[in-house]
Amino acid sequence: MDYRVHYTVLRRTSLFRSMSDADLDVLMGCFSPHIRRYRRGELLLMAGYETRELGIVLEGEITAAKPMPDGSAVVMTHMGPAGVFADVLAGGRSKSPVTVTAALPCRVLYLPCEALLRPCGAMHKAHLQLLHNWLETISSKYFALDRRLELLCCKSLRGRICLWLLEQREQAGADTFTTPLTRAELASYLNCDRSALCRELSRMQEEGLVQLFRRSFKLPDPEKLRHAM
Repeated sequence: MDYRVHYTVLRRTSLFRSMSDADLDVLMGCFSPHIRRYRRGELLLMAGYETRELGIVLEGEITAAKPMPDGSAVVMTHMGPAGVFADVLAGGRSKSPVTVTAALPCRVLYLPCEALLRPCGAMHKAHLQLLHNWLETISSKYFALDRRLELLCCKSLRGRICLWLLEQREQAGADTFTTPLTRAELASYLNCDRSALCRELSRMQEEGLVQLFRRSFKLPDPEKLRHAM
């Protein structure tokens, strides 16, 4: 299989960043990953099951949601091309706490975890770099989970919204940014009712704290938003 058509996306991931075509050729040859297509709504990974593969989104979008005892689900993350999932699970025997589904038709590349953990006898430099990047990826997700916990600890809905908006601004590096989340998915992410979220966003827009453009947001005065938390 010719993987080279996907190298541009692979280099955007935290796992393969800055790697040359030659490095990727070596790794693809060692791992022989497989690629799968999914229709919108199709299941990639179900909560409660183990996985021995790490997934990379090449095209489309996926959503990971944690099922709750009452039958609802809380959105944990939404990923587009270059998103990496199951990277924490694949290295152990833990069962997935989330269900991963295709938010849009997508194509995913899977790397066998066994091949990542046990490099071939040649001990290629690219493989050692990949292991280093993998550890950094897991570390980054740990701190992302800590930020999510901080967000959910905010007692007021406005506080959660403000914290989320400021975090998105920091990630985008701009006062205007777009989120892949629908209002329903954002409400799930913030652990609130969709109607309550829409009402609060409307109030915040009236007060000049934020400007809304469907899935895009503009923060006219980030400091004012910070003090509104």
